[in-house]
Amino acid sequence: MMADESTGAGAEYAAEAAFPPFDPTYFASQLFWFAISFVLLYVLLSRFVLPRIGGAIEERRDRIADNLDAAAEMKAQADETEQAYQKALADARARAQSVAAEAKAEADREIAEATREADAELDAKLAEGEARIRDMREKALGEVRSIAAGAAATVAERLAGLEVSDSDAEKAVDGVKG
Repeated sequence: MMADESTGAGAEYAAEAAFPPFDPTYFASQLFWFAISFVLLYVLLSRFVLPRIGGAIEERRDRIADNLDAAAEMKAQADETEQAYQKALADARARAQSVAAEAKAEADREIAEATREADAELDAKLAEGEARIRDMREKALGEVRSIAAGAAATVAERLAGLEVSDSDAEKAVDGVKG
C-alpha cells in the first residue's frame, strides 16, 4: 500500500504545484539562463553568422554593381559599334553613289564618243555617196549628151537624109542646151 500512498501523495503535490516555468520560485534561475543564452546567441550571431550573411550580401551587391558596370560598358561599346556601322554604311552608300555616277559619266562619254564616231562615219559615207551620185549624174549627163547627139544624128539622117558627124551632132546638142 505504500506504493499506492506515495503515488497518491505525488499526485496531490503535482496537482497543488504550479507549472515550473510559471512557478515564481524558478524565475531567477530562468532569467539567469535566459540572459546567458541571449548573450551567447547574440555573440554567436554577431561574430559568426551575421558577418557571413553581410559578406554574402556585400559580395552580391558588388557583383551586381560590377555586372551593371559591365552591361553599361557593353551598351556603350554596342552604341559605338552601331555608330561606326552606320557611318561605314553611309560611307559605302556615298562611295556606291559616286562609283555609279562615275560609271554613268564614263558610259555617257563612251556613248557620246561612239555617237561622234558613228556620225563621222555616216557623214563620210554620206559624202562618199553624194560624190558617187554626183559622178554618176555627171556620167549620166555625159551619156545623155552623147545619146542625144546620136539620136539627133539618127533623126537628121532618117528624116532629112543628111549624114551628120558625131562632133557636129554634139555641137548642135550643146547649142540647144545653152
